[in-house]
Amino acid sequence: MQRQSNINHIKSISQLVRILGLPAPLHPLVALVDYNNVSIEMFPKGQKTSFDFYKISFKPTFIGQIKYGQAYYDFEEGGLAFLKPNQIVFPPEDIESYEGIALYFHPDFIRNYPLGNAINQYGFFSYDVSEALFLSAKEKEIITSLFASIANELHNNIDSFSQDVLVSQIELLLNYSNRFYNRQFITRKSINHDIITSLDKLLDNYFEEENSLKNGLPSVKYISTELKLSQRYLSDMLSSLTGLNTQQYIQNAIIEKAKEKLSMTNLSVSEIAYELGFEHSQSFSKLFKTKTNVSPLEFRQSFN
Repeated sequence: MQRQSNINHIKSISQLVRILGLPAPLHPLVALVDYNNVSIEMFPKGQKTSFDFYKISFKPTFIGQIKYGQAYYDFEEGGLAFLKPNQIVFPPEDIESYEGIALYFHPDFIRNYPLGNAINQYGFFSYDVSEALFLSAKEKEIITSLFASIANELHNNIDSFSQDVLVSQIELLLNYSNRFYNRQFITRKSINHDIITSLDKLLDNYFEEENSLKNGLPSVKYISTELKLSQRYLSDMLSSLTGLNTQQYIQNAIIEKAKEKLSMTNLSVSEIAYELGFEHSQSFSKLFKTKTNVSPLEFRQSFN
């Protein structure tokens, strides 16, 4: 598949540092870039970019307000943002967005380590940049120390232990990020409560407006698009707060709507399945029994 011509595709760490006007990287597969040392002229206005490697951006401070989901919030202590290979990076609205430090590492750097297989478990690499990890003062100290340790190791002479040490440092950075994101889901309850409220309203409207008759069952993609959140962020946030991922949350809403129809209408099971968006009534009955331990007919009979 051919890449769009308006996207600047950067294939290697060496190519990246050349574009940024920096000296050759200390290691061909990993680099730390301090954007305070990069000329703003290196960023063509309006140029979208994709990388063949991972990027972790650490901003010690955020200037002004940062978009978080559908709203904007102040968070002065700074934060982290994550990109996986081949994600499209859109140019920022203001040049202050380039402040801070970025760690770049190629998938080949971790390929022969357990992290090479486990990195897909770090869901935040699939989050939108607007879903950044906001750090508390204490968390910022920990991240600053980790970035300093990586910088020190990169400046040491490369030996047979260098890659082992760097990979372990990257993994430690990712594990701390996982912990801090979980804290963020919990401490920003009011924000996340608004998201869950919007999700519930969205699902209610979907069935009330009979979108299920036209479009079938509500999908995770549809829900996340309507809420203006990445699919992975929404699922991780819901899992942290409700114990359910997005698909499970949608299924529970479907079952509640089914219970309402079974107890308050004379519609047949097949008619209810059709109204909810199922192509086959057997699929509806199977899901209902999985979730409730009774069949739709057994549930209806319990009201008679």
